[in-house]
Amino acid sequence: MAMTNNYVLVVLLLVINLMVLANCAVDDDLGFGASYIFGDSLVDAGNNNYLRTLSKANIAPNGIDFKASGGNPTGRYTNGRTIGDIVGEGLGQPHYATPYLAPNCTGRTILYGVNYASGGGGIMNATGRVFVNRLSMDIQVDYFNVTRKEIDKLLGQSKARDYLRNKSIFSITIGSNDFLNNYLLPVLSIGTRISESPDAFIDDLLSHLRAQLTRLYKLDARKFIVGNVGPIGCIPYQKTINQLKENECVELANKLALQYNARLKDMLAQLNKELDGATFVHANVFDLVMELITNYDKYGFVTATKACCGNGGQFAGIIPCGPTSSMCSDRDKHVFWDPYHPSEAANLIIAKQLLEGDPKYISPMNLKQLRDL
Repeated sequence: MAMTNNYVLVVLLLVINLMVLANCAVDDDLGFGASYIFGDSLVDAGNNNYLRTLSKANIAPNGIDFKASGGNPTGRYTNGRTIGDIVGEGLGQPHYATPYLAPNCTGRTILYGVNYASGGGGIMNATGRVFVNRLSMDIQVDYFNVTRKEIDKLLGQSKARDYLRNKSIFSITIGSNDFLNNYLLPVLSIGTRISESPDAFIDDLLSHLRAQLTRLYKLDARKFIVGNVGPIGCIPYQKTINQLKENECVELANKLALQYNARLKDMLAQLNKELDGATFVHANVFDLVMELITNYDKYGFVTATKACCGNGGQFAGIIPCGPTSSMCSDRDKHVFWDPYHPSEAANLIIAKQLLEGDPKYISPMNLKQLRDL
């Protein structure tokens, strides 16, 4: 009888040890943290695949250099990885953030990061209506609220709170569409521009964004990186439709972006003071991309004006990238993949600066320092 009891005890101890080891293995994996990504087509990893929308990138040759899919399109609006993908790798995260609308975005998958970004999405709910359907920033935050409850179920409330506050980075790349596909949209935006001055429109944008960031804070987000709006007047689409020369950019678009960017930086500084325990890192995307456009040859590019994949006009900047588009053979030599979006080669340079760059481009700290806080 004693031998039987001893045998049962040994088996019980073995089972307990195996359970502890399994939990440790899971916790070790979670030690790399997570990225929760919000934004537009610059960081969309496939959410629009699941929407009835005119803004889609799950068609060839998009994704031709994306190794994880074997070169098949995934819904990323570039030839390879997005900035969000590359940043996640650089932070040591073992998995790309899964698109929220993807069927496999369930269970423990959400602990390794979720991507809520949507092509055509903006800060304002009306932005991108030309595409029929898209996820605005408000909807993206609503979806994170659902994820937040699921994380509680997976980890328990206390551990979930600690994981989100200490191990998770919340990345926001949004605002470009609020100008390109709202305030500056040809014909459709004339009423808005008559009724609302640029200053009033930017006021509205920042008021909405402040509320959205505060909602995320209340859901236990603490480590934020927020990108400003890039030089939207210099993208191939804008240069083509405005019939500009190679070294020219659309003045109004860039002027509005700079006005918004200056006030965004001030707002993030205020939030750093007002929201206890939060760190808002400002990514100066405008200057970073402008540096690539101005000094493209220094970085090994042959052009910063012509899209690699697209059709129409001098800069292939009117018709988006698709199966019938002309495509360059030297994809890593173009700053722009299509009329709107950077190539993977450009994304790599941008992401490197965000991960470990100097205060000119990312402040008050870079992303590796934010991770280690």
